[in-house]
Amino acid sequence: MAENRSSPTPPTPPAPPAHSPLARAEHFVWLTARVLEQRLFAYHFRGGDAGPVETALDAYRNEDGGYGHALEPDLRGPVSQPRHTAHALRVLDAVGRCGGQRVERMCRYLTSVSTPEGALPAVPPSRRGYPGAPFVPVVDDPPGDLLATGPVVGVLHRNEVWHAWLFRATDFCWQATESLRTSHPYEVTAAVAFLDAAPDRPRAEAAAGRLGRLVREHRLAVLDPDDLDTYPLSPGYAPGGHHFPHDYARHPRSLARAWFTDDEMARSLDFLAAGQEDDGGWPVRRHQWAPAPTLEARPEVTLQALRTLRAYGRCVG
Repeated sequence: MAENRSSPTPPTPPAPPAHSPLARAEHFVWLTARVLEQRLFAYHFRGGDAGPVETALDAYRNEDGGYGHALEPDLRGPVSQPRHTAHALRVLDAVGRCGGQRVERMCRYLTSVSTPEGALPAVPPSRRGYPGAPFVPVVDDPPGDLLATGPVVGVLHRNEVWHAWLFRATDFCWQATESLRTSHPYEVTAAVAFLDAAPDRPRAEAAAGRLGRLVREHRLAVLDPDDLDTYPLSPGYAPGGHHFPHDYARHPRSLARAWFTDDEMARSLDFLAAGQEDDGGWPVRRHQWAPAPTLEARPEVTLQALRTLRAYGRCVG
């Protein structure tokens, strides 16, 4: 019989202290999360492998190479959507598996749903007939959208994926980002996701600098959480839907980190850490239009909060 030479399984990290933020979040994840977020928690915080994450993600994949089945909780139904596929790419990026034939198929899907200028629409008409958040309307001929396109292009560039779709989509992101004169927080975070990985680093740094000045000029980031009521809420945002420095710069290497002083970032991270609720999870600060999407979104928000705090050296457990 041949000798088994498979690599030994790495040891599981010791359990965090019982009342630490990580232990409380772990309880919340096992109590409420989908299998995908359970596997992601295990990967990021319990020494888990990337393989089970990929297996869980496969449940959302469709034959056209896109992803559906409410992977992005605010869009229900089975059909592939750009936002679901962007979510899948973020998952693969997070576990170091963003490449190969799987991503090639995803790029073919993205090509098939792109607008004439090569960008992704927020929601193609194929979603019509399925439940979805009222703030993501379905239109017959949707335009290209930086919110949908920027994060996808950023992930693909960061992983050195080259596909014909990327050329025009990258040009769209440059044009959309560099032409912003007014904006709102979600659009800015999409632009940052693109700029953080754009291949032309001097151009990205210049664009990020201008974007940071816009954020400060229009008070799109809460710099003093103790004075929250003095900051404007962008039109259409839910009560409490403000953005903070940590929402723009989710890790210290982001170009958006330069927009904020050390004291401003420290206050932002203090606010984030204090946001953990009694059940161990973090809240969803966007519109909550139905129980299931909110329940499914909270574990993802919780994972992001923990990863952001850890990226900045905050002790989570």
